[in-house]
Amino acid sequence: MNEHQQTLFEFMQQQADKLGVQTLQHIGLTFISLLIAVIIGLPLGIYITRQKKISGLVLGIAGVLQTIPSIALLGFMIPVLGIGAKPAIVALLLYALLPIIRNTYTGITGVNPAVKEAAIAMGLNKWQVLFKVELPLAMPVILAGIRTATVINVGVATLASYIAAGGLGEFIFGGISLNNTNMILAGAIPAALLAILFDFLLSRLQRLNFKKIRGAVKAAPVLLVLLACLYFIPSAYGSKLTAGFTPEFMGRQDGNLGLVSKYGLKIHTIVINDAVMYKAAQEKELDVISGYSTDGRLKAYDLVVLDDDKKIFPPYYAAPIVREDALKNFPELEKTLNLLSGLITDSVMTDLNYRTDYLHQTPERVAKDFLQSKNLLKPDKGGKNGIVRIGSKIFGEQYILASIYAMLIKGYTDYDVATKTGLGGTKICFDALTNNQIDFYPEYTGTGLLAILQAPTQTVTRLQASKDSTYNYVQRQFQEKYKIKWLKPIGFNNAYALMMRQKQANELNIKTISDLKRYLEIK
Repeated sequence: MNEHQQTLFEFMQQQADKLGVQTLQHIGLTFISLLIAVIIGLPLGIYITRQKKISGLVLGIAGVLQTIPSIALLGFMIPVLGIGAKPAIVALLLYALLPIIRNTYTGITGVNPAVKEAAIAMGLNKWQVLFKVELPLAMPVILAGIRTATVINVGVATLASYIAAGGLGEFIFGGISLNNTNMILAGAIPAALLAILFDFLLSRLQRLNFKKIRGAVKAAPVLLVLLACLYFIPSAYGSKLTAGFTPEFMGRQDGNLGLVSKYGLKIHTIVINDAVMYKAAQEKELDVISGYSTDGRLKAYDLVVLDDDKKIFPPYYAAPIVREDALKNFPELEKTLNLLSGLITDSVMTDLNYRTDYLHQTPERVAKDFLQSKNLLKPDKGGKNGIVRIGSKIFGEQYILASIYAMLIKGYTDYDVATKTGLGGTKICFDALTNNQIDFYPEYTGTGLLAILQAPTQTVTRLQASKDSTYNYVQRQFQEKYKIKWLKPIGFNNAYALMMRQKQANELNIKTISDLKRYLEIK
């Protein structure tokens, strides 16, 4: 136990600068959105106490907004507001509105009518009644709403990293992708501590007597503005070009770490989810992105892969990985999965990805068309001999492969299929496999080597030149360590790659990663 805590402490110490920047960004995002939510929600809550006919409608709309899943809400914002802080702030303020509006309404309507009548009898007009009677008496309830909104925003702000808005989610999602528990905890612990701290401070404020609360409320807007400004402190950077890298790419030796150590690449980098990264490159919000060599959006968005002239990206040949006990339970499974071996080349996979990523065809349709073209599609046998559970990560290529495997199993065996797709990054998929939640999923040799086995640098250097030696190494190690078998490779190499818009790369005469480095140094 001590060793684990020490390891986590060492990791956080090593990443202290980055952790500091992300914490400031997280606080800033939370309070920018909270400030705007208070400016909108407080007057709106007051207004519906005067117009009670529309109170149900306003509270209903605010309630519906809060039920929209966070990821979906962020996705809706991107076409309108692009990537970065703007869509994240709008999404967060929408989540914060309901508790602020509802508590303002509840607090003011809960004021004793006799007290208001006495104030009017003393000659106070309606504005004086509001500011001198209703708001002071309702303030503890209103503060409770702001307290709830703050805690919600601290939690939801972790998702801001998906759209390049920064925050502690960068560590959390990077750790999930990289099978790195320390990285997950380095983001999750500060986020939890921030929520506890802000909740505690606001609870203390609620308990103050009326005069002290009034003084604190007057100072609150200034404090909120100061906290909101923290987001902009880490923003300054002098690089000519901007790169968008996924959380996983940021923490990998065959990713940003390798770009820094082997190429000495220094470029302004923002962390972004790969679901929106390609579109951001096409829209000229990003100049360089970390992509995948078989991604269909390369073709769709006219992007070009920069040549990895110093060879930091090892082979990423795809193959199904299956627990050995699953192969015993389902004797026909290995032979059936190997039907796909060698059939999908890089160009074929790029085309299949293009159909899902850009033409928006369903993975099932793409899988069915592919199997028909290879004369491998057979009708369902009905599957009464047990259920094979297929997993996949959360991107199009994996959905296609899972669909192909499901159709092969149903057509060539007496097994039924349960698909558990969209399992997030490597850690979630691999943990699901080792914990007997799924029976197999498609994995990549490079990911097995670096993210799961975390092979020493010398081993990686020795193996990465050859796809066969990489495959043989991970096959042997997985069998020894995890009782998991790598089946025959599917045929394509979905390696990491740096990409730029074709037109921009031509204009700047950048063909390799070394060219990119030289351009950045000149500028």
